[in-house]
Amino acid sequence: MRITGGCFCKKIRYSATIDPKTVTICHCTDCQINSGTAYGVVVGVINEEFILEDGKLTYFEKIADSGARRSLAFCSTCGTRIYAKPADGKPGRFGIRVGTVDQRESLIPRQQAFFNSALDWVTDITNLKKM
Repeated sequence: MRITGGCFCKKIRYSATIDPKTVTICHCTDCQINSGTAYGVVVGVINEEFILEDGKLTYFEKIADSGARRSLAFCSTCGTRIYAKPADGKPGRFGIRVGTVDQRESLIPRQQAFFNSALDWVTDITNLKKM
């Protein structure tokens, strides 16, 4: 599936080819901290087919609990995280943050990762007041 997307301040624009079957809710503590909430939602890029159409990304390299080095890409102006991929061109998952995708309504999560790190309350929010 071909997608487009961008950051909060609209200075970053990108296009990519993704596999909608890979939409994942990630409960790892890195995603909790980086997203500022209980989890992150990512979708896998196929064959690294990501094109930065406009703007400039800033990168931060993070060593995960597994020891894997990840390159995190952010908007250099507003700080929106766009994607994460293995550092130094190594093979591995290249995941775009679903919240930055223009077509996000059609990207339904199919799996959850690092569920052992999930906050207890995320398993059932159906009875919370809807405002």
